[in-house]
Amino acid sequence: MLEVFRDNGIQVPTLCYHPKMPPYGGCRLCIVEIEKMRGLPPSCTTPATDGMIVNTHSEKVVQVRKTVLELLLAYGDHNCLLCEQTGNCELQDLVYEHGIDQFRIKSEFKPRPKDESNSMITRDQNKCVLCGRCVRGCLEVQVNGVIDVAARGSDSFITTFNHTSLKDSNCVFCGECVNVCPTGALTYKQARFKGRPWEVTKTVTTCAYCGVGCQLELNVKDNQVIKVSSSEEIPGPNKGSLCVKGRFGYDFINHPDRLTTPLIAEEGGAFREALWDEALDLVAKRLGTIKTKSGPDAIALFSSARATNEENYLLNKFARAVIGTNNIDHCARL
Repeated sequence: MLEVFRDNGIQVPTLCYHPKMPPYGGCRLCIVEIEKMRGLPPSCTTPATDGMIVNTHSEKVVQVRKTVLELLLAYGDHNCLLCEQTGNCELQDLVYEHGIDQFRIKSEFKPRPKDESNSMITRDQNKCVLCGRCVRGCLEVQVNGVIDVAARGSDSFITTFNHTSLKDSNCVFCGECVNVCPTGALTYKQARFKGRPWEVTKTVTTCAYCGVGCQLELNVKDNQVIKVSSSEEIPGPNKGSLCVKGRFGYDFINHPDRLTTPLIAEEGGAFREALWDEALDLVAKRLGTIKTKSGPDAIALFSSARATNEENYLLNKFARAVIGTNNIDHCARL
């Protein structure tokens, strides 16, 4: 039913639902009233049939949703002033949408320590709403199964096997859990305090680490890439999923050691900056000299996974058709 609503522009709130995963029905925010049906079933797990009469925003439904949200707020530390995800948080949006302006429900919530053990992901259990999206993303999308729900009732929490930190678990740091998390429970550690959602510009581009062609979003502020995000709505082979390199290995972009102009070695080993025309002319001259003196097989070429498939194809043609050698290799094979 939820998919029918969304296909027809009817907005029904959810937290546990995600289009990349099978329906879960855990958060109970997508409940609806269906004529001649008892209770308030979740629309994400209820099949749509012809002739259904459904009320998605009756007074009763909205009030129950509001109560569910208040319970979620009671069992956690949802201080938006101190949260990296403020402005990009589905829970925050729903609380505002339902007009909740105070904490009416008190609980025996016990804070849990943050997991800051690694350099990529910050895990704050106190902002978790147990929607299960991270668990299902890890198991059903990436097929890793590193995390799961432990304990029961209000004591439930997301954890790894034997309650170890992410760093000491079998996590491959693909970041799928961070990408699907609707709150600030999982955030990009490298991007902390570097820019709010409304301050960044997102540019869709192709990951340069291998030839798959995964699509990703560069989040840029002040001409600096502060993090890499992804979305299943962007056409591409990865459908919003990335590997650890694609999601977290972007520090080379702004690294101070990255070369931005050609360098030519002078006598004595010192390097000087040069124009591209000068550098390319020198390379062509040296390659020609080596080929004439020692033959084409004295030359070998090494390509890069960070170049496009088209660029690697051209280098391959250059090696075989221009130089006349089969001595060409690629870093993705190592």
